Amino acid sequence: MIYIHVPFCRKKCNYCAFNSKISDAAERNFYVDALIREIHLRGDNSKVETIYFGGGTPTTLTLAQLEKIICAVGKNFSIDKYAEITIEANPGTVDENYLRGLKALGFNRLSLGVQSFDDALLKILGRIHDSRTAIETVKLAKKFFDNVSVDLMYGLPNQMLDNLRRDLAQIKLLAPQHVSIYGLEIEEGTKFFELVRAGKLALPAENICADMYDFITETLPTLGFNRYEISNFSRKNFESRHNRGYWTGKKYFGFGAGAHSFDGKLRTSNARDVATYIENNVPIVEEVVTRKAAMEEFCFLGLRLVEGISAQVFAEKFGVKISDVFGEVIEKNCRLGLLNLDSDKISLTKRGMALGNEVFADFLL
Repeated sequence: MIYIHVPFCRKKCNYCAFNSKISDAAERNFYVDALIREIHLRGDNSKVETIYFGGGTPTTLTLAQLEKIICAVGKNFSIDKYAEITIEANPGTVDENYLRGLKALGFNRLSLGVQSFDDALLKILGRIHDSRTAIETVKLAKKFFDNVSVDLMYGLPNQMLDNLRRDLAQIKLLAPQHVSIYGLEIEEGTKFFELVRAGKLALPAENICADMYDFITETLPTLGFNRYEISNFSRKNFESRHNRGYWTGKKYFGFGAGAHSFDGKLRTSNARDVATYIENNVPIVEEVVTRKAAMEEFCFLGLRLVEGISAQVFAEKFGVKISDVFGEVIEKNCRLGLLNLDSDKISLTKRGMALGNEVFADFLL
């Protein structure tokens, strides 16, 4: 697995705390050169089954720049002929020629940051696109890609259930292959954080957000989307293979400013600041993953998936029964109706999906 971070956007959204910034052409050129140096430095010719360009907005780069990066990956890794190669894009940053170029470069999955099909909400979020552009972009993307994912947000300022009903009606019409849902989180360093602190941003009450979550998670399956993870729904055979790799503990390389890597034992990270990364892009060791931490992660990452975790796989991996380590935690959450225990499988209930973070915290020894 390879993740490539592109930390550039045309505009910083009001809610965004991701490692992203507005840039100029010169900085983007320097950054691409630094990315290629890092890929050459760390490449080990290992087999790669998924590549994911995230951000930021990777489609702020030119097709020529993306081609250089893809070529560098191909020279330093063995890309599987059936690899899933994803790029994130925002409506308003791609046109027909650009999408055609992406497909020619080998990208076969497009993840579109739509967030909402409501113009008023998009304006509040600080997005660069409107609803019409979002609809046109999804339609255009489907002309070139058989695998299109759409992001939707809920719990937004001034958002009501009627807004979500219209959003999901639009999803039904557009018929993408995958939908990811995200509840708004107010994070420090964002414009929304400052507005909330100043008492100038009204957010939906917690019970309203819960109703929105329930509405989305109950409606998407009726539209042909299978829920396979807490926040992700797909049509049959269109799950995100890359994200599933994170949840099942696969090794991965992370290239770019602030990107993380994991080789099974060591977790490393790159400098978050773009200028620092360009100057010195050698990863630093952030954490040695202990056996205890590995057991915890096996549980709380795997439980994100609908199928949950296997007690047998846990025993084979760690040489101890899961009940000997997490027996009390599992029993407690089953009693609370948050976990299901079915022979070998341990999984979140529907209620547990809504309260996942509370369950995951219990698995921290």
